Amino acid sequence: MSIIDKTIHFVKEKLENAEGGHDWFHIERVYKNSILIAKEEDCDIMVVKLGALFHDIADSKFHDGDETIGPKTARAFLESENVFEETINHVINIIENISFKGGNFENKFSSKELEIVQDADRLDAIGAIGIARTFNYGGFKNRALYNPSIAPNLNMSKEEYKNSNSPTLNHFYEKLLLLKDKMNTPSGKKIAEARHQYMENFLSQFYAEWEGEK
Repeated sequence: MSIIDKTIHFVKEKLENAEGGHDWFHIERVYKNSILIAKEEDCDIMVVKLGALFHDIADSKFHDGDETIGPKTARAFLESENVFEETINHVINIIENISFKGGNFENKFSSKELEIVQDADRLDAIGAIGIARTFNYGGFKNRALYNPSIAPNLNMSKEEYKNSNSPTLNHFYEKLLLLKDKMNTPSGKKIAEARHQYMENFLSQFYAEWEGEK
């Protein structure tokens, strides 16, 4: 069994009971999108694949904000499989730097492989699936769908973003609608354009229905 097959088996087991927007199927979609984008880029495809598979192995949102669990889990597994240290370090850097974190977080690492996996992860946060994931998580956290009296906060710090309890619709303005202009690769930007427009159309319909206009 290849290291990729072993990793897939490991990640599936670890995320068996994960929240619906951050489960194995999220990983699988990001993995497939990463491979699609990588075809147009000069990159280390092994790092891309492993980075995609491990990028959300222990999302800090579900571990009391602890951002160290994911990297530790990935490192322990990859070391047990005797993966090259250089590859392991690269994968860890992807895990540690992929997250949006309010959009005001400056990455301490950059690579083409990170750009690819980051684009793939961001694509899964927008469009039809992005909308579904957003409301799924909002329900998981028992948040209001929308409250016209609570405006989106576009200048949150990393900590404020992590601890935000605002209505689900605010998340579109605090993150989802910002992602199109944060894509790294030509392929990612092209796919993001269509998904962004889908969200804009959804919001127009949502507000019209909210006001009883349709």
